Amino acid sequence: MDITVEVYKRDARMKSGERMVKKTDHSVTELSMLEHTYKTTYLARDGFRLEFHETYVTKQNLMGGQEFKERYDTPHYCSPASESYWSM
Repeated sequence: MDITVEVYKRDARMKSGERMVKKTDHSVTELSMLEHTYKTTYLARDGFRLEFHETYVTKQNLMGGQEFKERYDTPHYCSPASESYWSM
């Protein structure tokens, strides 16, 4: 299973109130071990927030109808599953 971990830290200088510190891809068999490692390294009391995402999601091609896999963070306009991709 491929997992992407995003680590954010509170930062009052940013408009959103936090900044991304790290974004890392992992190939794991057990998600709980990965979560434990990150939660003990980046503590919430120190202002860190963690997000765990499946790296690849299954979508359906808008024109052909075939299913394909793409990264979870692919912009909408770059995805063959969106109308804006095919109208350029």
